[in-house]
Amino acid sequence: MGAVRVDNVDGIAAITIDNPPVNAMAHVVREPLLRAIETADADASVRAILILGAGRHFVAGADIREFEAPGKAPLLNDVLMRLEACNKPVVAALHGQVLGGGLELALASHYRCATRDTRLGFPEINLGLLPGSGGTQRMPRLVGAPVALEMMLSGEPMAFERARELGIVDAALASDDRDAAFAAVRELLDRGAPVRRLRELTMHAVDYPAASTAALARVPARHRPLDAVNAIVASVEASVTQPFDAGMRVAREHFEKLRTSSQSSALRHLFFAEKSAAKRGTEVASRPVENVTVIGAGTMGSGIAINLLLAGYRVALVDTSAPGLAKGVERIKTTIAQSAQKGRITAQAAEAAIGRLGVEKTLDGAANADLVIEAVFEDMNIKREIFGQLDAICRLGAVLATNTSTLDIDRIASAVRRPREVIGMHFFSPANVMRLVEIVRGNATEGQVVATAQAVARRLGKIGVVVGNCFGFVGNRMLYAYGRENQLMLLEGATPAQIDDALQRFGMAMGPNAVGDLAGLDIGYQVRRARTDLPTDPRFYRASDLLVEAGRLGQKTGKGAYRYDPKTRERSEDPQVNAMLRAEGERLGIRQREIGAEEIVNRCIHALINEGAKILGERIAASAGDIDVIWCNGYGFPRHRGGPMFHASLLGLDRVLQTVRQFQASMGSEYWSPAPLLMELVHSGAKTWPGERP
Repeated sequence: MGAVRVDNVDGIAAITIDNPPVNAMAHVVREPLLRAIETADADASVRAILILGAGRHFVAGADIREFEAPGKAPLLNDVLMRLEACNKPVVAALHGQVLGGGLELALASHYRCATRDTRLGFPEINLGLLPGSGGTQRMPRLVGAPVALEMMLSGEPMAFERARELGIVDAALASDDRDAAFAAVRELLDRGAPVRRLRELTMHAVDYPAASTAALARVPARHRPLDAVNAIVASVEASVTQPFDAGMRVAREHFEKLRTSSQSSALRHLFFAEKSAAKRGTEVASRPVENVTVIGAGTMGSGIAINLLLAGYRVALVDTSAPGLAKGVERIKTTIAQSAQKGRITAQAAEAAIGRLGVEKTLDGAANADLVIEAVFEDMNIKREIFGQLDAICRLGAVLATNTSTLDIDRIASAVRRPREVIGMHFFSPANVMRLVEIVRGNATEGQVVATAQAVARRLGKIGVVVGNCFGFVGNRMLYAYGRENQLMLLEGATPAQIDDALQRFGMAMGPNAVGDLAGLDIGYQVRRARTDLPTDPRFYRASDLLVEAGRLGQKTGKGAYRYDPKTRERSEDPQVNAMLRAEGERLGIRQREIGAEEIVNRCIHALINEGAKILGERIAASAGDIDVIWCNGYGFPRHRGGPMFHASLLGLDRVLQTVRQFQASMGSEYWSPAPLLMELVHSGAKTWPGERP
């Protein structure tokens, strides 16, 4: 069966797009769609044309794989121009997701009817692109430039109700079956509805400079570094100031520049890497999970519980401290209620979620759990004790997960008689917000247990990345290398603000010193005290240790690397910290010097890349893309740079190795020994990491 089907019912040519799973407008669709349009328009027996999408969605966008090269004829724009030019009414029957090229297809149609579950949007900015097939020209003519800019710059889909109110949708459909769509077309024909082309509409009067300034002020922070922002503004401006065809040429020029840019390449890389990561480990069937026990009612445990409750799981929250348990329950109820107040969920959904919460004061509450997630303090002895008790309490077949962020999964698993059912599920804080879960596979972890953790992550709306077992796994192991250079530079004369500012300008969501203050400097301090494999170098994380020993734990004590206003929590530089660090550096015999922004970025980012290459070579991560997914979704690495490993490919692996060797020559081999995999790839002439798309 082809990707496009055509049948003529009572003079209505129904053209159905059927390209699972989302009816992407790939070449396999565009070519037969164009033929079907031309045939229907030329057929005297056809009174109207109906465009339908098979399956759950109308059309959820373009085939992103095709953006790697110039488009293959016919381009989507060619198809849509021909569709719009038809001399008989064209009706698009919308349902499910109508995104990107799908929305542009709908706009090229003369009329649009939709089911109430329909969501319409232009998500192209999430890939560093703009709507390239007329969306920047047709949508402003239909709803005005301000609304068009809002849709394109946010990348967020619009619900049916607002689309109907704005006139994007002309009529509601009672259902997504063919009969409802045919009835809508017949109603249009019965009232003699004319052909109506958006390209011929008169533009809404607008003060475009004011409208674009207002739109730019509302651009989400994640999109502000993107070249696509200004390209969208310029393309929509062309719809206001130029004839349709001229505006189309402007938009197409911008689209091609964006398509070949490093930013869009990086974002497309992440799109595919996230999909690939989410599939890893799902080759076998998962175990059914409905009852989940969360052990630990602190910030992390309650955050995990919130996620589980909102996803429909029944949750038993366990904490042996009655005050801690009460505080955790209150945190859960307040957060869910606030979500309802903000309109993110309905009041009924909030009530149902809270109704699925149970509390237990002992581990006996885990007896009937399908999945247990332990989220207590990061202490190996405590975790082993808990897992030993769970081994006796939990039924066989229950998955036993630990939320540890650094500790050895195999040592934890050795506390039970069924290590095959033990796995790491490292959530990121705040757990009810962050999208990432590192799924840590131990030596004995069964494949079905990995698949179960992936299934739970997917139901929670998170990206699960399967990784191997070592200290810190992927994310935190690399964080130690990144943080190490930050710590050393603090002792060499750079201030926390200088380092944070340089890395934020590079694109990091926060600088490492601000992050440390937010997380609490004492957490890392305690982890380091428990480790036996740390370097003997007295400089290693000495800056952070010094702050903790001075009682500066971060935001929770009002002072850490920075000081914090007790009312506003706004941070400011603290001369006392700068003096402490300088004095400690001098005590250790470190020459104080000015360190520029370029060196700050190079040292931190190359340390990150080199450690990532070691992890990849040791097969702790299955692919460079998995590392990028972890760092962009868990640690604030700039998405428009694609993650540390993709960024390395853009820099050139040979250039990365050269820089690492320069640091090795100037600073020694203790920290700057080049990763064997990096040396091997450069020696072989490789330009990308194994398995990475060129």
